[in-house]
Amino acid sequence: MPAALAALAWVASAALTQWWPDADEWPYTRHLLVIKLALAVVALLIGVSAYASVSNRQADAPPSRAERWLAVMPWLVALAIAFTVWDVLTAKLEVLPRPFFAPPQALIAVFFDDFPRLGSSVVHSFGLLAYGYVIGAIAGFVTGVGIGWSKAVGYWLHPVLRLIGPLPATAWLPLAFFFFPSSFSASVFLIALATGFPVAVLTWSGVASVNSTFYDVARTLGARPGFLILKVAVPAALPSVFVGLFMGLGASFSVLIVAEMMGVKAGLGWYLQWAQGWAAYANMYAALLVMALMCSGLITLLFRFRDRLLAWQKGLLKW
Repeated sequence: MPAALAALAWVASAALTQWWPDADEWPYTRHLLVIKLALAVVALLIGVSAYASVSNRQADAPPSRAERWLAVMPWLVALAIAFTVWDVLTAKLEVLPRPFFAPPQALIAVFFDDFPRLGSSVVHSFGLLAYGYVIGAIAGFVTGVGIGWSKAVGYWLHPVLRLIGPLPATAWLPLAFFFFPSSFSASVFLIALATGFPVAVLTWSGVASVNSTFYDVARTLGARPGFLILKVAVPAALPSVFVGLFMGLGASFSVLIVAEMMGVKAGLGWYLQWAQGWAAYANMYAALLVMALMCSGLITLLFRFRDRLLAWQKGLLKW
């Protein structure tokens, strides 16, 4: 039933696109119609596949992939309604004024006509984010382990972390662009700074909160300090480390966009500023959509990596 409703919603939306004429001529209306019909077909295929698997499945067998995809169907219905309302208010009735509000066809036109510039911006932003995020995550992890394990390291680094860490990374923009030789290296530093603070704090918290009984048992078996750090403290603190990595990813993405707007001559932040300068609001909305998908995809990959790496802790933690 959810899949049938989703398919029906997208078919109705496609019918509205086909038989309700636009207030103005939009060149990619046919592409929008094809996308809507394709989503209706996908929903229908998922529903048929799920129905077949439920009919043939044993009572104690786990649900199939098609059955798990049924959980997405309410969202498909909501998206069909949202796209229909968006299409009616922009392309059909033009209630929302142009050029500030673009119809769905205009975003499709951006992905077709301006794909080279938008694609190169995505590649540049991903490379910049990868450099800064990896450097910041490694530095924050090492700092957090040091503060959580050693009182001497904590004595010197804890005040510095408390003084510098709460400041937003974007506040260091003028100094970063002054001291670093290029805007790329300055942006990498700012992204690493935004990533390193939450990773360091959560790693430090995770290492400091490890049950002391774990250390006592390991010492009884002859473990040395290096073993205690690498095999006891770090594995036990990994759930907190991943929380810091998730927080650092969101912070680094925000800094990435600001840094690209200020000094970098490529990337999604630069593309967004360029679109705003030319009043190309459809390009701006397309860039925002790509940013959201990029950030969501990276978070999903990080979740998958965490689930695989910490599979041995599933019985101990509530995820």
